[in-house]
Parts: sequence; structure tokens; C-alpha cells
Amino acid sequence: MTKIADLPDFDMAEWLPDEAAVAEYLTVVMEENDPAALAKALGTIARARGMSEIAAKAGIGREALYKALRDGASPRYETISRVFQALGVKLVAVPQ
Repeated sequence: MTKIADLPDFDMAEWLPDEAAVAEYLTVVMEENDPAALAKALGTIARARGMSEIAAKAGIGREALYKALRDGASPRYETISRVFQALGVKLVAVPQ
């Protein structure tokens, strides 16, 4: 019997090859309506794309971006918007 401790670590960053996958992942996360989960997802995506590159495109310092997207963080809307733009995706509202 396989133990959980023997399973390989799952890293979502490895499953985000393009903007379509990023948009789908963010859509699922945002449906949870949890700011901390959104911050963590954005951090995962930024790590997959290169934190320094995303920080530069967003006009945010790398360390500030790490801090804003760490576990349990509640980043400001401005930060989220800049990161979305740097990732090449946009926030869209749809009727429920």
C-alpha cells in the first residue's frame, strides 16, 4: 500500500503552460471567493512564469511581490490587477 508521504509532491506551477491554463486556474480559484487562495494562486503562477519577470512587468519590486502573494496575504486590488496584466490575463465579471 502506498503511503501519502511516498507520493510525489504536486506543484500546480508545473501544470500552467500557457495563458489559457492560467485563466482557467484563476477562474476556479476566484469562484471560491477567498482572497488568500487568490493570492496563493497568483504566487504559484508568478513562480511558474518567473517572479522577477512578473514583478518587472507589473511594476512591483520582487520582494514586495513575494510579500503580497505569500500564504495568507490579502493583496490590494491594485496589486492583483497589475499581476493579472503582467500574466496576460484579465479580470472579467459574468452573471451568476
